[in-house]
Amino acid sequence: MDIRSILWQSARLKQQLCDDENLVASIARVIEAAVQCYRQGGKTLFCGNGGSAADAQHLAAELSGRFYFDRPPLDAEALHVNTSYLTAVANDYGYDEVFARLVQAKGRRGDLLFAFSTSGSSPNIVRALQEARQAGMITVGFTGSRPCAMEALCDHIFRMPSDLTPRVQEMHILVGHIICQGIEEALYSS
Repeated sequence: MDIRSILWQSARLKQQLCDDENLVASIARVIEAAVQCYRQGGKTLFCGNGGSAADAQHLAAELSGRFYFDRPPLDAEALHVNTSYLTAVANDYGYDEVFARLVQAKGRRGDLLFAFSTSGSSPNIVRALQEARQAGMITVGFTGSRPCAMEALCDHIFRMPSDLTPRVQEMHILVGHIICQGIEEALYSS
């Protein structure tokens, strides 16, 4: 294992993101959509599997708790945190439906769904996006560089310029942190 090579690989990807004007503009648009959602009393829902579930939960906590400074909590929820629900629905309806059913129950027009899948083709993420679209939610996808099923279902998609899962997830959390900071500053800075 070449540790420096891994560090440089990550640094180069961050440089690519920094140089990507379309990505920077997309981040700004997602921040504005989330701010508008919250100003209208809406919420954000997050979903992902494995490491992407951890990222989804992490970012939901940044919004519902705090990011940089004390402020009122924002309504943000990771859809995988209730294990009794998750295992019951997976058992009764199949794992592909675990997020879709919660989006159907909780999602409202103008709310946001942040969907994380490094492959972009996880069936349960695709189903959640389909339900979100049907509910009139704004859909935000986080994926890797490969063409994927999520693309057609996302109003905004962040395709990281890598197909290596660890590097993709590193970039997802970076972009997610920027979005959280932007939302917090827009809503609560003087």
